[in-house]
Formats: sequence, C-alpha cells, structure tokens
Amino acid sequence: MTGLDLKPMLKPRSVAIIGASRDPDKVGHVILQNYINAGYSGKIYVVNNKADEIMGIKAYRNIRDIKAGIDLAVIAIPAEFVPDALEDCGKAGVKTTIVVSGGFAEIGKNDLQERLVQVARKYNMPTLGPNCLGVMDPRSRIDTLFLPTYKLSRPSVGGVSFVSQSGAVGSTILDLISSEGFGLSKFISYGNAAHIDEIDVLDYLMHDDETKVVIMYIEGIRRGREFLEAAKRISRVKPVIVLKGGKTAVGMAAARSHTAALAGDAQAYEAVFRQAGFIIADDISELLYYAKIMESEVPPAGNRVAIITNGGGAGVLATDAVGMSGKLKLAELSKKTIGSLAKIMPSLVNVRNPLDVAGDADEKRYGSALSLLMQDGGVDMFLVIALFQTPGADSKLAARLVDLKQKMEKPLVVVSIGAEYTKMHRIIMESGGVPVYDSPVDAVKSLAALYSYYTLRKARSKSNV
Repeated sequence: MTGLDLKPMLKPRSVAIIGASRDPDKVGHVILQNYINAGYSGKIYVVNNKADEIMGIKAYRNIRDIKAGIDLAVIAIPAEFVPDALEDCGKAGVKTTIVVSGGFAEIGKNDLQERLVQVARKYNMPTLGPNCLGVMDPRSRIDTLFLPTYKLSRPSVGGVSFVSQSGAVGSTILDLISSEGFGLSKFISYGNAAHIDEIDVLDYLMHDDETKVVIMYIEGIRRGREFLEAAKRISRVKPVIVLKGGKTAVGMAAARSHTAALAGDAQAYEAVFRQAGFIIADDISELLYYAKIMESEVPPAGNRVAIITNGGGAGVLATDAVGMSGKLKLAELSKKTIGSLAKIMPSLVNVRNPLDVAGDADEKRYGSALSLLMQDGGVDMFLVIALFQTPGADSKLAARLVDLKQKMEKPLVVVSIGAEYTKMHRIIMESGGVPVYDSPVDAVKSLAALYSYYTLRKARSKSNV
C-alpha cells in the first residue's frame, strides 16, 4: 500500500465540519444535515467562527479549540482560507481532511493549491481534493456530499466502490446506482487530486474487504508508471471498470478547466488500462452494466452461452449479439439435454439453442428448462429473455428466476424489455441478485466483459505477471 492511511477518512469515529452553517443554501449546512440524516453514530463537531451552535450542536471558533481526537475534518470554506484552516487541522492532530472547496488549480490558482499540499505533507495528513464531493460510505454512515438527499438518491449498501475525479459525473452515476439493482460500498470523489490521488485510492480499495468491484471515472493521471503498477495490483484480485473522460482535444481542454487534469492521449490511456487488466466502458451505461454483472456473478468456466426466450425475435437478437461479440459463442447442447428437453417441452418448441420456450411459457416451463440446462457441462453461462407482456410471464416467473439464480454456480443474466409492469418485475429480480438488462446487446456485452476479465486474471495468475 501507499504511505497514506485512508481508514480514518472512510471509517471515522469523529468528524469536524469546518464551515458548517445555519444557512440551508450553504455547502457546510448541507454536509452537516447529511451526516445527521444518515444516522452517523460517531461524534460530530462543527466549526464556525460566527456561531455558538448550529442545528443544536455546539460550534467552535477554531478546530484547535476542540480538545478531542478528530479522525476527519471536512473543509467547506472559501479557497483563500483553506491553507490556514488546514494548518489548524495539522496543529490539532486531525488524522485526515477533505477539502470540498473549489477555486484552486482548476481555475489557474496553482500557488494556492501548492500551499495546501505543503501543509498536508508537513503534518503527514492525508487530504482529499480540493474541488471534490468527498466521500460516502453507507456502512459507516458518512456522507460529505453537499447535495441534499431529496435531489440525489443514496444507494443501498453493497459491494461496488465508485471512484470519480469529477463530482458532477460522480453524483449523476450515484443517483443511477440507486436504481440499478446493486449496492454501494464506498464513493470517493477526489477532484484535483492535489495530495490523495487515484493511486492512493486504488491501493486502499484493493485491501478493503467490503469492496468487491471498483468502478472509476478518470479524466487524467499524473503518476503514470505508479498508476499502472497500482492498477495491476488491484486487478489481480478484483475487477476494475473504468470510464475515461477527455478523449478528444476539446474534451481534454474541458478536463483541464474542470479538475486541472492532464487528460493526455486517449489511445495511450486505453493501452495502460488494458495492460493493467481494467475493463473499459465507453459510456455511463456500460459502466453500470459491467458493475452489475461483476458484483453479482461467479467466474464463468468458459464462453459458451445458452439462450432461453419466450420471444423468438428477441432470441434472434441475442444470438446475433453473441455471434458479433468476438468473445462468446452459442453452447452446443448435449444429446442427453436435448432428449430430456424434448420430453417436457410442448411439441411446438424446437429444442435447440437458442431455446424458444414459446409465448405462453410460464414459470414452470422456464424452471424445467433451466434446471435441465444447468446440468449440461457444455453450458458455461445463461442469457434468459423474459418478456413480461406474454400471458404466462408474471411475478411467479420473476420469483422462480431468483430462486434458480441463488442455486446456480454459473452466471445468469436476464433481459426484460418493457414499461411499468416489466419494471416492477425487474425490481423483484434485481433485489434477489439477478442482473437484468434492457436489451440482448447490453446483456451479451456484460457477459463478454465478465468472461474476458476472469480469463485474463486466470492467465496472469498462472504466469505471475
């Protein structure tokens, strides 16, 4: 690991909010309110040099007036006052700090940001930011995001940790995660990366037992060689999915004015990500799709896919997607499986892969088919298309798929396309740990990413690279 200990930041026993305010429009007010709303069980201190109390909590003029150990100080004051506040934190023995304030290198004030770094290094005090949203950990109930809960949904507890250089992209994706069927372990927005950067964060998450999967939004990296080594370390033990911002000349310029990031050549970054073993997402949707399957699925034994559908056209689209993936292939069903299926399927069902169980298929027909295919050694993963507009598809089917998924030792994803009735059943399935997708193409891409990651990881493990 790096020399920076981030545990007091993500699992703090005490938090001080410098810049806490009575004004609901102020960032410091929202952060304090979020801690209270989240039910944070540690000690909260507020620092405001013009108030005696805020929200019923005693206010201190200076953090040095607090005669107690502080694990984390969140700084939300104008940029020009931040270095002095950070100096006070160092003198008070604060273990870690987060600077949510903007107005540093991203607008050309490099000297001000360098002062911040000098203070952080002087006291060996890990400092996140500036110009960031900070952190959120649903388990320890910390939430430094200055975005109110009525505007930004907070995800449930889960195994995906999300690292974002951009606060705006980060908040958008966080909002989406809460409706995507998987939960959050940690959110870390690091902004300008003046002191703590993506390397420090990756090394921490690598050793974090609560993190199963890491997703990242990156605009630029300063320590390229060290990043590659850290990336290789973590990808050996858990999947990392990355979305790169600033791929074009105009995008790179936007990144520099946004987080002072050195965006660099997109092809060079992609080469680094692939060398590290990262899974590359082309947009936010792919980032979420890949995270969903990586969090919920076991490593596949191979790349052979069985497709079960109650809609012939949807099955054809799924078959096309498998053929065009370049990584997966249709499974060849054994004679035993074909014979067993022929005995239990209606005569109108053509027993083959893809298996169209017909438009009147109910949960019993799906269950019988899946139970048989699960025993076929030539099938490595399943893509089930459940169109809930058909007569036999209802809540019993959703519940049956959840039950089968929990018993299965092979990856299974579901494609369900539709509006309100379908969405209701998507929620049932995803709450039971079944990854559900809007289209066969998205499901196949996700299965291919799952197969590619574990194949590469296995190969690297054998070669010890």
